[in-house]
Amino acid sequence: MNILGIIPARYDSSRFPGKPLIDIKGKTMIQRVYENSKTILPEIIVATDNDLIAKEVERFGGKFIMTSKNHKNGTDRCAEALKIYEQNTKKTFDIIINIQGDEPFLHKEHLTKLISCFEDNKTEIATLVKKIESNKDIFNPNKPKVIIDNRKYAIYFSRSPIPYLRNTEKENWHLKHIFYKHIGLYAYKNSVLKKITNLPVSGLEIAESLEQNRWIENGYKIKTNITDKESISVDTPDDLKILLKIFF
Repeated sequence: MNILGIIPARYDSSRFPGKPLIDIKGKTMIQRVYENSKTILPEIIVATDNDLIAKEVERFGGKFIMTSKNHKNGTDRCAEALKIYEQNTKKTFDIIINIQGDEPFLHKEHLTKLISCFEDNKTEIATLVKKIESNKDIFNPNKPKVIIDNRKYAIYFSRSPIPYLRNTEKENWHLKHIFYKHIGLYAYKNSVLKKITNLPVSGLEIAESLEQNRWIENGYKIKTNITDKESISVDTPDDLKILLKIFF
């Protein structure tokens, strides 16, 4: 398989402006994400709409593509970057991996497990899930949940607890059923990525504010793989403080 990793990186985060450029023990966040991913993926580009980020990627020897400022999500930014990169390089790729730009210590297992989903040639889109260990995470709307079928295809994603456990006290839910949370890393077949970005916004996507529900509503199958490795993203300055304590 010919695989391209794309790291969407924008400057204007409402909770943490400029976070791709924050210093983490001598390296910017975007450099750490890039270098971590590079240990698994031979070809990676950063998709950005900001000159400062582009200059930083150029400084540490990475590749970047300038994209529109109008994208609403990383998937759309990946699709534009892919189109430009293929035109510029005359290369074609089988699989595109959308790498979160705010996870400077991304587990390598996350990438390898995503890639393994495509050993089944029927896989169109792949993502990761992790067993929920804490009962409070089941009821945390900022930690999307997912239910999967016996072949590990996603049935539905929700910010609500799914499934609902009837006749069970809520404080015991995590003891009575395996709940999965979504790890927001995606991989797509090239042709599928180009198609899903042209789909109109759907009702379930709007309701949950989860773009992957649009794909399910339109009949696309999302293959999942289960990981026991936590994803640690930096959404706020406080998140960064926690991360520094963990890794340093």
